Amino acid sequence: QVQLEETGGGLVQAGGSLRLSCAASGGTFSSGAMAWFRLAPGKERESVSAISGNFGSRYFATSVKGRFTIARDNAKNTVYLQMNSLKPEDTGIYYCAARTVPVTLSNWEYVRTYDYWGQGIQVSVSS
Repeated sequence: QVQLEETGGGLVQAGGSLRLSCAASGGTFSSGAMAWFRLAPGKERESVSAISGNFGSRYFATSVKGRFTIARDNAKNTVYLQMNSLKPEDTGIYYCAARTVPVTLSNWEYVRTYDYWGQGIQVSVSS
């Protein structure tokens, strides 16, 4: 049974940094894709970033490009989201998602693309 566990959330001031981790168990995603989504109050779940395939193709939402980076440790079956220059609008519940096949530019940002999801972790950015 696949499980995804997110850690690293919390409260930070605007301009600060956080690093989220998502550890997968019960399955391997080194050739597939792992991604981050977030759910802000009053909004729908939106894509943040994904890393995919054997070459680690990376995708970012326009709102986080240049501030967030994503990395994967295949030996640990873990994906990281480094979030810098955080803004209050980055506040939300962050979810890890995964699938065993790669994603592409045309489908990485859709919730329905992913087969496995974590429980989510809160990130709060104060102004």
